[in-house]
Amino acid sequence: MQPDIPAEEYSKRLRARELRAMRFEKLHRSLGNARLLLAVLAGIAAWLSFERHRFSPWWLLLPVAAFVGVAVYHDRILQSRSYAERAVAVYRKGLARIEDRWAGNGERGERFHAPGHIYAADLDLFGAGSLFELLSTCRTRMGEDKLAQWLLSTSTLQEIQERHAAVAELQPKLDFREELAVLGKDPRVGVHPETLLAWAESPNGLQQLWLRWLAPMLAVVAVASAIAWATGGAGFPFLLILLFEGILTYGLKKRLDSVLSATEGAFENLELLAALLARLENEPLQAPRLQAIRKELSSHHLQGSQAIARLRTIVQCIESRRDMMVRFLDVPLMYSVQVAYASEAWRHAHGSAIRNWLQLTGEMEALISLATYSYEHPADPFPEVVEGAPSFHGDDIGHPLIPSAKCIRNDVSIGGEAKVLLISGSNMSGKSTLLRAVGLNTVLAMAGAPVRARRLQLTLLHVGASIRVNDSLQEGNSRFYAEILRLRQIYDLAAQAPPLLFLLDELLQGTNSRDRRIGAEGIVQAMLERGAIGMISTHDLALTDIDGSQIGRIHNVHFQDELVNGRMRFDFKLREGVVTKSNGLELMRAIGLKV
Repeated sequence: MQPDIPAEEYSKRLRARELRAMRFEKLHRSLGNARLLLAVLAGIAAWLSFERHRFSPWWLLLPVAAFVGVAVYHDRILQSRSYAERAVAVYRKGLARIEDRWAGNGERGERFHAPGHIYAADLDLFGAGSLFELLSTCRTRMGEDKLAQWLLSTSTLQEIQERHAAVAELQPKLDFREELAVLGKDPRVGVHPETLLAWAESPNGLQQLWLRWLAPMLAVVAVASAIAWATGGAGFPFLLILLFEGILTYGLKKRLDSVLSATEGAFENLELLAALLARLENEPLQAPRLQAIRKELSSHHLQGSQAIARLRTIVQCIESRRDMMVRFLDVPLMYSVQVAYASEAWRHAHGSAIRNWLQLTGEMEALISLATYSYEHPADPFPEVVEGAPSFHGDDIGHPLIPSAKCIRNDVSIGGEAKVLLISGSNMSGKSTLLRAVGLNTVLAMAGAPVRARRLQLTLLHVGASIRVNDSLQEGNSRFYAEILRLRQIYDLAAQAPPLLFLLDELLQGTNSRDRRIGAEGIVQAMLERGAIGMISTHDLALTDIDGSQIGRIHNVHFQDELVNGRMRFDFKLREGVVTKSNGLELMRAIGLKV
């Protein structure tokens, strides 16, 4: 069946990558033994040549050359083994997500926690078992930042439509997604945008531009005077030039060291970025947004990966300063000065493009995360986002963080005549879960992702939730005060575009029944006057009388429960009307309370 295809494909690829990793591991061991054997043979050959004079020392070049060749090949095998092991991890995590074993094993996005956000904590966007952990396959902080940004805000209709097209194209590209997931020499090194941008956009560290042109001229003169001295000329000109170069280099030493070390540090992150850019540049892409991203990955008519390749050459020159020979020639050739100016010239030419590269790479990673989710959940369709009066009409809406085998789905329709759903029922009957299911699917829809439903049609909506609101000992706030502060925040959001979808769980439960009834009626009236739609849950049947007031436009639905052998049972299915029975007293009596 269709839902099993992703699991079958992942399992097949996992087995193939495991076999590949095992094959490379065997080669690694064999090559390690071969290198040891060659080293022993080279030692014996050296003893026979120098001590016994059995053959010319020139023959020692053979085992040395063989050792170097095997070492180079060994390094390639180790890198291939690393790629295979990373691919194994990719498909194991994918299978865990498909089989609902993913919670607690991915990136949780806890750094995006915003205590005052209008729905992030209420809907479990971040943390263990969160929506972010389910979605994110990002390797860089830019990708995580972009994905979190999409989850925390509402996009435009055009942006959502562009993401649908991009995700649909990326969804079947398993090889492409795998290659991006395993790129880089070190899987632990991700791109840190703050460090890169601080380096790329900092002021020029070498203001003396005249020295950029003087340094190579001095190096040429120094070499010429050294040759002249070596062929019988006077040595004074060379020594004089060397003294002048030494004074210049010493005067700039601190700035040179700062420029060169900063460039080396930045390049550690740029290496992974270069690999990502190169792969993105070479992938044939058709969706409008994907084509736009690829087109913008350039700087001065150079592709981003090519520009970074030029910086790689500069960094290799920086690293060669540690060689003894280069240290000896550093001052005569003005080596450090020339390399530092080359680094600053690269930064001047391409540094301004790095911010754009980071943003585009982050967007691409976020799109790939949504595409991966779409591939792994083929039954989840894209929502239909329409224009018009605020509405949310979903068939078989499910909670995306609940395992499929346990997820109970319900039809939910808000808009038109029924602008508010008032959900009654006992505790644990499923009211809060339904509110979160609607909220999370709205968040997914506004981010441009597939949704957990058979069908969902909705307009652009802001989400405002009061589901997980607690008291605060530190701030001295009661649960009721914290709730009304959140309600005011939601009310203010209702005045903004797009329209508001409010989700209020156990509304005003911190006050008495009379105040709750009057307060709830006033809150609903105020929200509706601002064009909002929403859902309110309660186990207080007094609130269900609001429907009979002058407000109208409120539709009563409920969850039912039953007491069986002293235990409450729930089917978590949404029904029309007000809940007709309560088993609270029976349950208390069943456990021995005299009521």
